[in-house]
Amino acid sequence: MKVLFVASECAPFIKTGGLADVIGAVPKALAAQGVAARVLMPLYPALQKTAKTGEVVWRSKQLHGGAARVIAVTSAGIDLLLLDAPHLFDRSGGIYIDEAGKDWEDNALRFAALSQVGAEIAQGGIKAWVPDVVHAHDWQAGLVPAYLRQSGKAAPPCVLTIHNIAFQGNFAPELMKTLGLKPSLYTQDGVEFWGQLGFLKAAIAYSDKVTTVSPTYAREIMEPEFGMGFEGLLTARAADVSGILNGIDLEVWNPETDTDLKAPYSSRKLKPKEKNRAALLKRFGLTTPVDAPLFCVVTRLTTQKGVDLLLEALPTLVGRGARLALLGSGDRALEAAYIAAAERYKGQVGVIIGYDEPLSHLMQGGSDAILIPSRFEPCGLTQLYGLRYGTIPVVARTGGLADTVIDANEAAVVAGCSTGVQFAPVTAPALSHAINRTCDLFTDRKLWGGMVRRAMRHPVGWETSAQAYHDIYVALGKV
Repeated sequence: MKVLFVASECAPFIKTGGLADVIGAVPKALAAQGVAARVLMPLYPALQKTAKTGEVVWRSKQLHGGAARVIAVTSAGIDLLLLDAPHLFDRSGGIYIDEAGKDWEDNALRFAALSQVGAEIAQGGIKAWVPDVVHAHDWQAGLVPAYLRQSGKAAPPCVLTIHNIAFQGNFAPELMKTLGLKPSLYTQDGVEFWGQLGFLKAAIAYSDKVTTVSPTYAREIMEPEFGMGFEGLLTARAADVSGILNGIDLEVWNPETDTDLKAPYSSRKLKPKEKNRAALLKRFGLTTPVDAPLFCVVTRLTTQKGVDLLLEALPTLVGRGARLALLGSGDRALEAAYIAAAERYKGQVGVIIGYDEPLSHLMQGGSDAILIPSRFEPCGLTQLYGLRYGTIPVVARTGGLADTVIDANEAAVVAGCSTGVQFAPVTAPALSHAINRTCDLFTDRKLWGGMVRRAMRHPVGWETSAQAYHDIYVALGKV
């Protein structure tokens, strides 16, 4: 079976968040299920070197303002189809935002082009490789099923995965003609979304199946609190909506072989983890906590991630003698607030603003616990990294966080099955209580050691989820 993935980013080549990690890992896991997946993504400047060894398999003289081609290449174990359209993707700055931090003004053109090429490949644009299923990811690939629908030609079934419904890709309806979309698609049942042209709306409306990245999130987005305007449509399509839990790449995230750690370790040999802890304390300028945990946070600094609540809970954390190491960037006001907190709690709170993949590995390997107080979280990957590295997740009870962490309540502790700490509601007082609970658990070294070992043995790979995707593909092929 052949499956075409259409996505805007893919690790290890280009990454802004968890979407890239998923796209980089799922095709490898699907290979074990007999699925040959190729990933269509833009050829950004960071991929120029990778593309040089590839083969041109598709060309167009005109694609929204310039010539374009698709280059097929295999790298890092992933079969890539790179959309080489320099007028759209060869630019400095971020892949979604410019150097001033604003969305690229032509994002609608850029990702409509990606979707349009995806639809053409789906319908035989590369004669030597025609997919049986198309799998679109997030709004950037949202117009693939719309282009397939309006073509009137035979097309393979389409699956959409919503990685975060907060990112929707809404643009002025006047762009319909520019993007080559027929006026007949601009209806309440089509691409129209509250008076705008909705890329994600198009994908939800026209895909054969819709998946999200955790079972709980699949239920949550059918409620007004989490659906962000899509709850009605998703409820109407409930029979076609399912949640498939994300996993992580067990080769990339492995404390026994991770070269970004100061010392490798395993669930059978935990002592070396202390060397990583010492290195992390030094990196963040923190003093050693006495009988208290070293917490870490690795995240985008946004209110969605609940980091504003953590600011309110800091007095509780430092009052218990714990330490906090935070790595992240995002909202400028939150960045400034954390820099100020690091100055106020010098030696107790350390902050590095930015993105640093190797450092994030050291933080997972050196911390005792990782804080994830998200107001909503489709799946989350950092708690899965935490489990894998024996860094106890302290999480809000929402989305994939609720699905992956077993709370250390009294019953779970007695049964010996807890792997972390959950809290609800998502408020500063509840987060403070969770921090206190974690500190209490940490003082019982035998209990804590048992949690760490259970967390590290908890299955966090892609095997089960890859099988679930495979089953969806097979079922669609039989319809």
